[in-house]
Amino acid sequence: MAERSFRNEVQHLKLGAGETFTGEGILAITKALLECGVGYVGGYQGAPISHLMDVLADAEEILSDLGVRFEANASEAAAAAMLAASVHYPIRGAVTFKGPVGVNVASDALANLSSAGVTGGALVIVGEDYGEGSSIMQERSDAFARKSQFWLMDPRPNLPSIVRAVEQGFDLSEASNTPVMMLVRIRACHVTGQFMTRDNKRPPLTVRKALANPRRDVARVVLPPMSYAQEQDKVRNRWPAAVNFIRANKLNERFGPDQGRIGVICQGGMFNATVRALQRLGLADLYGQTDIPLHVLNVTYPLLEDELLEFCAGKDAVLVVEEGQPAFIEETLAGMLYRAGARVKLHGKDTLPLAGEYTGQVMLEGVEAFLRRAAPDLLPARVRAPNALAPAIPDLSKTVPIRPPGFCTGCPERPIFAAMKLVQQELGEHQIAGDIGCHLFGALPPFNIGGATMGYGLGPASNGAFDGGGDKRPIAILGDGGFWHNGLSSSIGNMVYNKSDGVVVIVDNFYSAATGGQDILSSRARNPTRTTNQPIEKALRGVGVDWVRVIDRTYDVARMRDVLREALTTPVKGPKVIVASSECMLNRQRREKPIVNAAIRDGRRVEKPRFGVDADICTGDHACMRLSGCPSLGLKRLDDPLRDDPVAHIDQSCVGCGNCGEVADAAILCPSFYEARVVHNPSALEARLDRWRRGVIGWLQTRRARKRPDLAAVQGVAAE
Repeated sequence: MAERSFRNEVQHLKLGAGETFTGEGILAITKALLECGVGYVGGYQGAPISHLMDVLADAEEILSDLGVRFEANASEAAAAAMLAASVHYPIRGAVTFKGPVGVNVASDALANLSSAGVTGGALVIVGEDYGEGSSIMQERSDAFARKSQFWLMDPRPNLPSIVRAVEQGFDLSEASNTPVMMLVRIRACHVTGQFMTRDNKRPPLTVRKALANPRRDVARVVLPPMSYAQEQDKVRNRWPAAVNFIRANKLNERFGPDQGRIGVICQGGMFNATVRALQRLGLADLYGQTDIPLHVLNVTYPLLEDELLEFCAGKDAVLVVEEGQPAFIEETLAGMLYRAGARVKLHGKDTLPLAGEYTGQVMLEGVEAFLRRAAPDLLPARVRAPNALAPAIPDLSKTVPIRPPGFCTGCPERPIFAAMKLVQQELGEHQIAGDIGCHLFGALPPFNIGGATMGYGLGPASNGAFDGGGDKRPIAILGDGGFWHNGLSSSIGNMVYNKSDGVVVIVDNFYSAATGGQDILSSRARNPTRTTNQPIEKALRGVGVDWVRVIDRTYDVARMRDVLREALTTPVKGPKVIVASSECMLNRQRREKPIVNAAIRDGRRVEKPRFGVDADICTGDHACMRLSGCPSLGLKRLDDPLRDDPVAHIDQSCVGCGNCGEVADAAILCPSFYEARVVHNPSALEARLDRWRRGVIGWLQTRRARKRPDLAAVQGVAAE
């Protein structure tokens, strides 16, 4: 159950020639693939292209009608390996995943693909982001493209340019027998716009037809001596073919005047931000017409030396706008200018930040700094004063706390970490390794559990150095998504093979939750196009894990604590794996809320749990928060002058998971938590009972108030 459905939007993929498509970038990419006659598509979800995989999944029926094979791959490596179909067959294929982590996982297959070369167009759509927009490390995929000779496209972030780049990417791949990467940032994925559509094309050769007539070419097998010839083919034939195609088809673009004392070279993906900065400086208009010559690199590798030298000729200075680090384009251009003996001054990372996202304000300051150095007379009078456009932003870094991501309200992973804290109070601190996924939030307050994360599904493997028979067993956290992605073979299989004595907690929340709630092998849903309901326990025992415990309700903190204690203290040797299962609360709410709301609207009786804190019992110790950390659990000050400390309070965002009460019970905290049931559309009997109860309670409250001494009167007497 993905976090967003595109079942209605994918109907726009059926538009024909001359019609107008309106929608998001991810839908435009999918439409472009169909218009280009793609034969197969695949990939692995991950921001910012998670929704692209969701679109492809929702459009599977449309793809099938065109003879297009779609596969939701088990990992990025599996997706990249799928492109092998384009090595021997003239079939266009495309896969998508998050970069750079996806590129890292897929690197083996991608390197082999590049070495062998392709006969059909092969396109890798990589979601890439930097700065606060990124959910993981902020490396660039350029390094891999240069190392393995993938051509790299970075189209301008508008729908016509993105659609055109998909077609040009396939054409470039086929013209040079080389796979192509296309980078899309989060703004490109979700930018909205329009473009004129063409008819969808059935692939000239479908994978079904290719299967009936198998081909092989030993020259494309990556083995010596063929691999030696392939490396020579890259530089002698494929590279020149790519350069000629890029030049002949004008894949890179020029904007602004033909001549000028200064110029700007930017990645295609940074075009909008560059023009916006110039517009704020009075050097461009809202429609992209600029007074400064712009050279836009829709292809950032290979770089065309003659094209760049021609643009720099006669200029005093040139600014390179290149998001991310290292500065591949700037450094390559510097070498070109040096060899050509050019005297143009090159600017880039000296006026723009070395790393991070180039936001609107960052671009404004960087472009302004370049102009102040290279051509201050071009700046309008209103901005010539130093920092004229810089807004007065106070430094809040020391007063506003950082806001890292955290567990959702009611998350079933929170009680797992509460149980871990309770066990560590008994047995002492343990070496705990994390993994990529929601459970990595356990490294943050209030749990402060685990820290290292070495890759998706590699949490247990990262504890290998500590698994040497010490006094305490190391613990590793592994999500169900990571387990099926890479963890089963690289982590669990590794532990079995090396006779590990460590403990692994597999967090089974029924989905690949961190990437958007997509189904996986162990999902409980009945998926009509995928195999689900494959127990993790069965896979564990299949690779040789004998000590396995399954907890089917993680909110049972006491049981979680007891099983963890058993795993850490049992005399049994070998890997010990706990499968802790409860449905992701976010997906559960997405699934249940529409059903509940519909039932309430229809007048049916609906009972919903709510939890609260009895302020008269709560001592204000707040230990419950240190062991829960739920966003719905906050503080409330009482009007009682005898109680200075605020008490615990549960707000309206509570989803009724019961974790706070379970934690309080397991940790033997104060019994101040209570559960109430909110009944919608009660029966007649329930309504009468409610009125009777309210009447009795009201009478008791009035009676108690009458017996309470009148303090004001007492004070008046004392004053007299």
